[in-house]
Amino acid sequence: MRWALTRLRAAIDVTAYPLALPGADEARQLGSALRAQLADYLLPRLARLDAPLLVVVGGSTGAGKSTLVNSLVQARVSSVGVLRPTTRSPVLVCSPLDAAWFRQGELLPGLTRTTAPGDQPDTLHLVTAPALPAGLAFLDAPDIDSVVDANRALAAQLLAAADLWLFVTTAARYADAVPWELLHTARLRGTAIALVLDRVPPAATDEVTAHLVEMLAEHQLGAAPLFVLPETVVDGQGLLPGRLTEPLRSWFGRLAADSEARAAVIRQTLDGAVAALGPAVDSLATAADQQANAAQALDERVRSGYRGARRSVEEALRDGRLLRGEVLARWQEFVGTGELFRTLEARVGQLRDRLVAAVTGRPAPNAQLRSAIESQLVTLLRESAATAAEQTAAAWQTHPAGAALLTSELSRPGEDLPERAERLVRDWQRGVLELVRAQGGDKRFVARSAAYAVNATGLAVMIAVFASTAFIPTGLEVAAAGGTTVAAQKVLEAIFGDQATRNLATRARAELLGMVDRLFDEEAARYLARTATAGVDAGHGDQLREAARLVDAARAGAAETAGAEAR
Repeated sequence: MRWALTRLRAAIDVTAYPLALPGADEARQLGSALRAQLADYLLPRLARLDAPLLVVVGGSTGAGKSTLVNSLVQARVSSVGVLRPTTRSPVLVCSPLDAAWFRQGELLPGLTRTTAPGDQPDTLHLVTAPALPAGLAFLDAPDIDSVVDANRALAAQLLAAADLWLFVTTAARYADAVPWELLHTARLRGTAIALVLDRVPPAATDEVTAHLVEMLAEHQLGAAPLFVLPETVVDGQGLLPGRLTEPLRSWFGRLAADSEARAAVIRQTLDGAVAALGPAVDSLATAADQQANAAQALDERVRSGYRGARRSVEEALRDGRLLRGEVLARWQEFVGTGELFRTLEARVGQLRDRLVAAVTGRPAPNAQLRSAIESQLVTLLRESAATAAEQTAAAWQTHPAGAALLTSELSRPGEDLPERAERLVRDWQRGVLELVRAQGGDKRFVARSAAYAVNATGLAVMIAVFASTAFIPTGLEVAAAGGTTVAAQKVLEAIFGDQATRNLATRARAELLGMVDRLFDEEAARYLARTATAGVDAGHGDQLREAARLVDAARAGAAETAGAEAR
């Protein structure tokens, strides 16, 4: 059983709920409570089933818990007073024979042991009382409804570490909601419970007691022992009259003297606490799944946004928009006159001679064309990246977890995007020239034309990449751009042939889109890093379920073994 609980604790430890989702706060609180119960009670108790039975005394503010503890051990071990809350640092009182066990710190290891009173909630004041029999200890916990948050949290932690809960309430407050919430939790956990109804006016004893018994039955707690203490005055030491506390002291005395009775209480609470882990862990697993699903949904919104950016670039390459304006003018200037486009189809055979003449004559303005292509591509990349960043930010803003992760920087492209876009285009242009050089290495034309022919042909490849020959949009300028593409293809076909031309354009286009993918992947990574840094793991829900299954199997095995021994 211990190894199964240890594994469960490890699974709970590594599972986080960082995304701002409904229920995430509750999951974090539940996970923290389960970790505390495993460390504070279940693992230490399983390691020492023969350790003294721990009775945690809890109740509402002013219920008289400290006075009751002092009266039960017949010594003033826990401070009382009119100021509330009185109990701040919890007080554990035990027999001197049991002090070593509690001093070791295996139980409630997160609390520092002290031998002097204090007001620090992270300390445990240890006191010994000779009148208290061995095998039994009382822990006076802070008020369950304390106005101090730390006190309420500590009270819940201590109650989860109890072998037996002794709830103290009064005739005036027994119907308050907070105690009943905790009693309901105790019942669900299978924890052993006893109740003390304190400060009951004699005239109202029968009425109040009957009503409380009725409420206990309604909450399925009718079997819990109930002790009624009438309203009275304390003696000079602040203790209740012995005759009034005698029934309760006798009950605890019999429990301390009977090791089998103590063991039965411990087994009941221990088994109930282990059984209650299953539904609680299932809730954690569901919350972990929701975290993983949310992280995946956020990541998909990012990828969708940048897939859209990629599509916009691809469409721009296909529909001819990149061949408008400056690029179109520079291309016309580069090859000659606009008349060339109207007569090029009938004069393909003359094109090679015209280009060779251009090499030996006045150089064409290829640098201006190359610069225009670069500027047009960079502008397209920057606009597409900006649109993707804005759309992704808007998509995240509509998701509760995404809105919490968003920063103002994410809604804009990365600061260095312009430089990276420019570098991408220049690298692509150089790559195109390398493709031309490799493709035309055995062509007499390229060899004769040397570097100028490579540059000119490379520019023609770039122009050919910028529009689809299967669809040329209408409109005066776009139609001219379509003619530009046809012209560029005819230039390439005259040099390399039909198939080689298609291969060149296809490769150049694929390499450009591959580089664009990497650029947008880098932009998307700014978003994806936010979800990755959150630390959500898609497998944590299944790990929790598997750990809970192992605990259930170990519990079933232990019950079977105990049954066999009893027979």
